[in-house]
Formats: sequence, structure tokens, C-alpha cells
Amino acid sequence: MNHPSSSPHDSHPPTSEKSRDQYLMDQYNEIARLAGSLAHEIKTPLSVIRMNMELLAEDMQDPQTPQQRRAQQKVATVQEQCERLQGLLDDFLRFARIRDLNLLPGNLNDQIERVLNFVEPQANQQGIDIIRYLDPELPSINLDAELLYSALLNLVVNAIQAMPDGGSLMVQTREFRNGVLLRLVDTGCGMSDTTALRMFDPFYSTKEGGSGLGLPLAKKIIEAHHATIDVQSELGRGTQFTLEFPLPPRIGRKKNQPPIDAPSLPDGE
Repeated sequence: MNHPSSSPHDSHPPTSEKSRDQYLMDQYNEIARLAGSLAHEIKTPLSVIRMNMELLAEDMQDPQTPQQRRAQQKVATVQEQCERLQGLLDDFLRFARIRDLNLLPGNLNDQIERVLNFVEPQANQQGIDIIRYLDPELPSINLDAELLYSALLNLVVNAIQAMPDGGSLMVQTREFRNGVLLRLVDTGCGMSDTTALRMFDPFYSTKEGGSGLGLPLAKKIIEAHHATIDVQSELGRGTQFTLEFPLPPRIGRKKNQPPIDAPSLPDGE
């Protein structure tokens, strides 16, 4: 009598810690692959819907009757929701793909300067002062330049959006213990304890129309750099993000470097 052979999917999870971690990673990769495939399958019919709605909108550019005007508004609503769904799918696919990074030696100052130069016009328009404390002797770390830029941009844009009536954003880099530290401190509206606890949960968002994947994606990219991210926030005072990146193994700490203390959340008046 032939006995059916067991497959890895039929077996029980392994008991050793190393094997269990690999088992969980394999399961995660399989779920991510399936989820990515599903998102791709949704994008195809969504593209067809968007294209046909655009053609329909062109046919209804000059409505003559109240009924035609109502139909035009409904078409516009469907187009708006299609755009939102497209953005959600794009964010989800980026979130699902973050696994292996192309880590090369680079300077964290260069990455944060790219971000600050990009957002500075908007910050100036909103009356936001960007205060830089960037260590000119910052050692190199291993980083994926484009992905890390994307993560830092997300954090800085969130800080800018939290200060619609102006304020300040303090940005500091320095060597810290066995790594490199980046600190972002804004004087924005701050967050409640509930929001601070859930802000990195996928699909959680307090913004109207937000996908809820921006901050989880940023956290996933940062952790893929073997770095950590910590957040402190208080309603009415602001928010502080602290990121710590490890130094490559052969890069040591600078000798006789005095400790530098960065300012924390600003005191209330």
C-alpha cells in the first residue's frame, strides 16, 4: 500500500528557533507572492474600467439636461474612486515587494538632503522652518539609495502635513553608539496614543483618502536596512522620529568624539 508523501506545506512547523524563523519567512514570502499576484490581477480589469470611464466622460462633456448632468457627476465619482483604488494597489505592490535591498555604502546626509531640498518649497509656502544639524563627519552606512529616499520622504512629508499653519522641523544626524542616528522633530499637531500605536499598521490611516500604507512601507524599508525606528508624540506639541542605522562591521567609531545631545520635543509655552 502506497503512503502519500508529505510536502513542506503539510508538515508541522519546525521546533528549533532557526528552523521556525525560516518557516515563518517562507510562509510570509508565499503570502506576499500570492497577494502581489492578486493585486496584479485586479489592476488589469481596473485599467479597462478607467479607460472606458474616460471615454464615457468625453462623450458627456457638454450635458444638456439635468439627467445628463447627474450622469456626468456619477462618472466623475467613479473615476475618482478608480484613481484611489489605483493608488492603493500601487502602494500595496510596493509594500509586498520590499524583501531584498541593493545595499551599498552611502551617506545618510546625502539622502536626507535630497528629501529636504525636495520639500523645501512646500515648507516655505506653509511657513515651516527646516533646521539642520547634520554631522559633516558622519560615517558611511549600507543603504539602498532609492528605497531609503522613499522612506525618508514619507516621514518628512508627514511632518510637513502636520504643520499646515507653520512651525519648525529639526533634522539631526550623528554617530550614535555603534551606528548612525537620524532624528526628525516637528512642532505639528502631534498624535493621540491610539494613532501612535497603530500608525505603522497596514491600511490604518487618519487622513481622508489615505491608503494607510505609506508609513508601514517606510517602516518596512527602514527595518530592511537592519535599522530601527522609534516615535514619540504628544497632541498639541509635535512628533519625534528617531532612526538608528548600524555601521558596517569594519567601520568603527571615531575616536574622542564628544556626545551630542539633540533637542527633543519643544516645551510648551
